[in-house]
Amino acid sequence: MPRRVDTPPNPWESTHVEYLGEPPPVALTVFEEQARSIVSSNSSPDVPFTHSANPYRGCFHGCAYCYARPSHQYLGFGAGTDFERKLVVKTNAVELLRKTFMARRWKGEALAMSGVTDCYQPLEASYGLTRGMLEVCLEFRNPVGVITKGALVERDVDLFAALHRVTSVRAYMSIPFADDAMGRAIEPYAASVGRRFAALRTLSEAGVTTGVSISPVIPGLNDDQIPEILRRAREAGAQRAFMVMLRLPAEVRPVFLERLQQTLPLRASKVVHAIEQSRGGELYDPRFGHRMKGQGPRWAAIEALFGAHHRRLGFLDDRQQLQDQPTTFARPRAQQELFDL
Repeated sequence: MPRRVDTPPNPWESTHVEYLGEPPPVALTVFEEQARSIVSSNSSPDVPFTHSANPYRGCFHGCAYCYARPSHQYLGFGAGTDFERKLVVKTNAVELLRKTFMARRWKGEALAMSGVTDCYQPLEASYGLTRGMLEVCLEFRNPVGVITKGALVERDVDLFAALHRVTSVRAYMSIPFADDAMGRAIEPYAASVGRRFAALRTLSEAGVTTGVSISPVIPGLNDDQIPEILRRAREAGAQRAFMVMLRLPAEVRPVFLERLQQTLPLRASKVVHAIEQSRGGELYDPRFGHRMKGQGPRWAAIEALFGAHHRRLGFLDDRQQLQDQPTTFARPRAQQELFDL
């Protein structure tokens, strides 16, 4: 079970504070745990990866739309403010990943990081677990993909560049808003839009395969910003781009709607109506194959807008998934002799 840390490390007192911006005036409770496993598998047709790993539970960024909020309830916490302020750190994440890679059952499949919560949220500046896991991927030449809103990813540009030389690696920045004020209203403690584009440029200039995720697309709120996001991402060197429709499962819906009403009251009813237009009259469709995309004329127009600018700007076809590439995985010979798994 997670153990509460009475005096947790403060990311804003670390040597990497320049990536985090000003510390927000919010209380934070940190729990540490010795996790039993670190790699999760899924068979959903909606998700472009089979295996994912994340050293943190909950996310400081506080994005109102985060589909991972319900996962916090398995820990006995709430899906609302608990998800943002009661964070769990898997302190043995690096050791668990190395053990997973040494097991005979691991065949070198691509590993996605931030499949649930952001692996570059502020606590990473103190714990360094994401960096440690990337170092393991480099050691084993295991393909890896990362998606994040955290500008802290810039700290590890050396690792991404080293991974690029020996295996397949992709780094995506999640940038659903071109407007900083609107972004701050819905994802209050994520890195600013400008910092995310800067991080994207840093990774691109290091030769890393980069991309932008316009996720989620919220009809009536940020769909008109798609052209600008794609343009700025391409100027920052991004080679790939994709978008995902807003997901509002039961526990997420009230958090999102309340935040929308509080921060953007004059647009709230318009946004709700636009979401319903893109969901067949509903706010959410939980069926596999339907959860992450819309339907109807309005969604078709959004797809056409994205597609037109995607082609015009010369982005690569993002249907070529990382997990479809031949693996470069190899266990270090010296370590392999120490294990009999």
